[in-house]
Amino acid sequence: YRMAWVLVFFDLPVGTNDERKEANNFRKDLVRDGYFMVQFSVYARPCGTADRVDTQVRRLKSKIPSGGEVRGLLISDAQWGRMIIMQSQKSVDPESMPKQMLFF
Repeated sequence: YRMAWVLVFFDLPVGTNDERKEANNFRKDLVRDGYFMVQFSVYARPCGTADRVDTQVRRLKSKIPSGGEVRGLLISDAQWGRMIIMQSQKSVDPESMPKQMLFF
């Protein structure tokens, strides 16, 4: 594939102060890695190459809080573009792939 999206879905424990802190740090790490929130506990990141996808998967595995469950789904840019989004009974277009990828 040329362009792909990494979707991350997660359920993290937040019953104690330490668990809430770990969950917040996980979300902040996702944003620092270029993800944006699609919905609560669902984040997405565009990736330009298969190597970039592999890098993101490795990074995710290393940051999962204890007791948390994280799932990743890889979809093509074409699949992302066919997403159906409904807000208050009206249709909205999905976010598009950035014109230029950011490299750190």
